[in-house]
Amino acid sequence: MQPQWKSAIIAVLASVTTLVGYHFFVGEGRNVVLKEVSSSSGGSLSKLTNFTGTPQGTPSDFTLAAELASPSVVHIKVQSTRVRRRTPSFFDQFFGFDEEMFGGGGRPQQQESSGSGVIISEDGYIVTNNHVVEGGEELEVVTFDKQSYVAKLVGNDPSTDLAVIKIEGKKMPSLVLGNSDQVRVGEWVLAVGNPFNLESTVTAGIVSAIGRNINILRERAEGGNGFGGVTDSPIESFIQTDAAVNPGNSGGALVNLRGELIGINTAIASPNGAFAGYSFAIPSSIVKKVTTDLIKFGNVQRGYLGIVPRELNTKVADEVGVKNSFGIYVMDAPESGAAYTAGIRKGDVIERIDGIEVRSEPRFRELIGRKRPGEKVAIQLSREGKSREVMVELRNRDGGRDLMKKESASASVFGRLGIELENVDAATKERLGLRNGVRVKKINPAGDVAKQTEIEEGLIITRIGDVRVNSQKDVETALNQAKANREDGVLVCGVYKGVTRNYCYAIAL
Repeated sequence: MQPQWKSAIIAVLASVTTLVGYHFFVGEGRNVVLKEVSSSSGGSLSKLTNFTGTPQGTPSDFTLAAELASPSVVHIKVQSTRVRRRTPSFFDQFFGFDEEMFGGGGRPQQQESSGSGVIISEDGYIVTNNHVVEGGEELEVVTFDKQSYVAKLVGNDPSTDLAVIKIEGKKMPSLVLGNSDQVRVGEWVLAVGNPFNLESTVTAGIVSAIGRNINILRERAEGGNGFGGVTDSPIESFIQTDAAVNPGNSGGALVNLRGELIGINTAIASPNGAFAGYSFAIPSSIVKKVTTDLIKFGNVQRGYLGIVPRELNTKVADEVGVKNSFGIYVMDAPESGAAYTAGIRKGDVIERIDGIEVRSEPRFRELIGRKRPGEKVAIQLSREGKSREVMVELRNRDGGRDLMKKESASASVFGRLGIELENVDAATKERLGLRNGVRVKKINPAGDVAKQTEIEEGLIITRIGDVRVNSQKDVETALNQAKANREDGVLVCGVYKGVTRNYCYAIAL
């Protein structure tokens, strides 16, 4: 194709595509606009693709989509601090080791990593993966035209592995959000990102499956591999493709041949960490919901239906005694939940949500996860062979209809540690010779304490850095102050019951 024809077609694409501005307000009247393609524009663009001379149903010229998408994909460089654990040496047994002096939990060390991101608004909002930026202290964004920016974290959501960062810019080349509900198996797609620090790399493949659940978010949350702070159940309803995706592609764009963003590349299925045939992307329907929530509210507002779901197949249908061979079987509908209030009962089978057929549990969680508390969904269900439709007003995690407030800064620093504290009674303090202290009651394996240190349950924390603590509030305040002082890490010191020595652990902030 001649360059002038290619430029003309890209211009026509921009004019023919029907775009709608997705508006929402942030702060004091500031308006943020995401460009979103309308659901009716696909037909026009399909005809335009045929205009290039390529028969319908066969691959088109990938350069059109690549030229539309590449300027919106950025390279993200992350500076973070990790704690390297110190293993006691042979000499410690004879000469001793002053853990308080040297920081028994390990010393903070600087670490650099990188990934990709997608510009979604002209004023510099960028969506990427949570695991790309989580724990980052300095974020650098390098754009397609080699401009470097300092970025700040706007918000993150471990349950979907999405995050939003912001750079200061105007008229940035933002990517148009496509409709992931219209993605079809066999459709050609492009993955755009920065694998192995190779900037602006484009690969092609087809959609291999939709609504795919590979349990990677749940495993990472439970295993403590960069997904600390998970409070909601993970939503996995990935678009699976065979476009080559490698380390560094995380957070990059998955686009259709019209150059529309239909997903954020997130994971690969691999025995060795490199591409081995399949990659997985978060659908744009979830991306739009999570990013707008993070920008507008600072946290994700998830609506809850209030049922215990089970995916149906013929075997399960025989087991539970229903005639449906697909859908979501309601194992339980607690009386306090939104579903029960709307008339859904144990034994019902959910077939459609807002008119969209539900054949898998990941798809079910995705469709509900798009909604906020207080919003309504149309549920088509089957009960004893008869079909009916009910309207359900979703609720928040606490069972109410209100939006959830963002966690305070001090609480979020403490929450990342993943520990539960309890007060120590006066008699125990006196017996141990302590004037103050608060006990570690429970450790979450996904929290920073479990990831960075060897702190055990039962440790009575007596001080954070140089600050003596006697309650959880004291701990939160001390951590928040250390963070405000831009300290890389802090020592958490205390004693164990029945052990005479003092223990100190270094924790990166």
